[in-house]
Amino acid sequence: MTIRVLLADDQELLRATFRLLLDSTDDIEVVGEASTGHEAVDHAKQSRADLVLMDIRMPGLDGIAATALITSDEELAGVKVLVLTTFETDELVLEALRAGASGFLGKGTDPASLLAAIRTVAAGEQLLSPAATRAVVERITSTPGPEHHTPRPGIDDLTAREREITVLVAQGLSNVEIGEQLFISPATAKTHVNRAMMKTGARDRAQLVVFAYESGLMH
Repeated sequence: MTIRVLLADDQELLRATFRLLLDSTDDIEVVGEASTGHEAVDHAKQSRADLVLMDIRMPGLDGIAATALITSDEELAGVKVLVLTTFETDELVLEALRAGASGFLGKGTDPASLLAAIRTVAAGEQLLSPAATRAVVERITSTPGPEHHTPRPGIDDLTAREREITVLVAQGLSNVEIGEQLFISPATAKTHVNRAMMKTGARDRAQLVVFAYESGLMH
């Protein structure tokens, strides 16, 4: 099955570089390009992309707002958004996850990691395992605000095991790593993660991470 990708970035050279890389694979096809958030939303509808590779900083409608519009549109149900950001300066990653992004990468990532990320997110998983991801989330949540550590719907419904696994997800562990740490199978770990998402209203693993921080389960 070919993964249909829409490139959304205001830098033409970067889009061209990504297109060259993605089109060189057998299972990924670039079906469109956008230089603004508005174009990204429009092209997502026109191209019927499976995944949008979304830059955060774009003129007009930024990548976060565009992500929210895409993930909340019933016509675009199933379209995944993988956000690209700059680890050292971008403090908008948490907002991107709240908007419905399924993960994010740094623009300096190597080609193999980018391809693996696209395949991972397109398959319905979330890209939250790299150490850099954990560092960004910790940085964003290092200064508690009024939204942090407040009661959240669903937290009381989680079992002790589901709370434990939610924290491990927030630490960036994959289902395999969770299984190894808790001495359970990856399939069992995935079942617990899915139940936690259902109870907390998280649409995906990324939003479960947001929940863990905002509810106080993860400090």
